[in-house]
Amino acid sequence: MRINGAKFITSAAREEQFLRPDKPMIAVCGRSNAGKSTLINLLAGQKNLAKTSAAPGRTRLVNYFDFGTFLLADLPGYGYAAVSKEEKAKWGRILDAFFANKGDIAHVFLLSDIRRDPSADDLQMVAYLNYHIIPFTVIATKSDKLSRMKAKERVRAVAAGYGLGTANVIAVSGLTGDGKDALIGKIAEILSIG
Repeated sequence: MRINGAKFITSAAREEQFLRPDKPMIAVCGRSNAGKSTLINLLAGQKNLAKTSAAPGRTRLVNYFDFGTFLLADLPGYGYAAVSKEEKAKWGRILDAFFANKGDIAHVFLLSDIRRDPSADDLQMVAYLNYHIIPFTVIATKSDKLSRMKAKERVRAVAAGYGLGTANVIAVSGLTGDGKDALIGKIAEILSIG
């Protein structure tokens, strides 16, 4: 599977602005600063398709991207402490409304920094996805920060932390491109099921 010409479509701040996809849609979610924008840029083979920032909490809307055979929805990050309770509540409402249309979602990529154990927010998201029977894969980002041996150890630890098998965790580096082939393989599998 090849990805060419990915492009930004639109942003949505409210439920009535959410796209109703006419092709499979993959949602990207995770804690603030887990590397969602970097992952999108890696998949697209473009440096600035999704805006990246060193400061967490930059994505505050649902951003939609067209990847040709599928849509990708970049969701606001959760768990960022330095925003107001009102802003956190607003993000929570956006996420709830987005996932309410679960029939529109072919799969979810839950991003998690490979160096960290799942947070309470991460586990809450997994419980939510399981409860609503929304298929997902954990993408263990920032694998370039570890040796290959340590990254394999951390994949096992991350999988155990989420109560998953290691086949449900893909280690990826947006910096080096490690794991991109496995990620594209997973997308091909998702599209063949959908």
